[in-house]
Amino acid sequence: MGKESTSTTIPVPARMEIGRLAPEIYRAMVALNRTIGESGLESSLQELVKIRASQINGCAFCIDMHTQEARAAGETEQRIYALSAWEEAPFFTARERAALALTEAITLIAGTRVPDDVYAEAAEEFDEQELARLIWAITAINAWNRVAISTRMVAKYRPAG
Repeated sequence: MGKESTSTTIPVPARMEIGRLAPEIYRAMVALNRTIGESGLESSLQELVKIRASQINGCAFCIDMHTQEARAAGETEQRIYALSAWEEAPFFTARERAALALTEAITLIAGTRVPDDVYAEAAEEFDEQELARLIWAITAINAWNRVAISTRMVAKYRPAG
């Protein structure tokens, strides 16, 4: 007979409250995020990009936040679960696939240098202005991931509403 499994959470203490310690910069990042959110890119696409970059970077705080935001916006569990294997999953459009490929290339930029074919694929699916906004969205979530990971932001997000 096996042991009974008990579920316990292990508290991982935050290293600092960066928003309190550098509030002007934090507010600027929040404003950037808001501007990107209102840029006209589909919110579902933005959430997929945020989740995928956060998966690659291993950011528990952002994965927690953006999976909840995606669900609240109507994203399906199936697509959220399949996101880490999007290349093999049939649940994503050509536009989403191009955005996810670009997300991976930019997130892993030190190793990929954003290959021409990945950029060209994104440029076929997004007009020039949309592509610029997508690059900003990917860049911003990568910045948030680095802040959240380095300060050990605690994954305890709850969506508004």
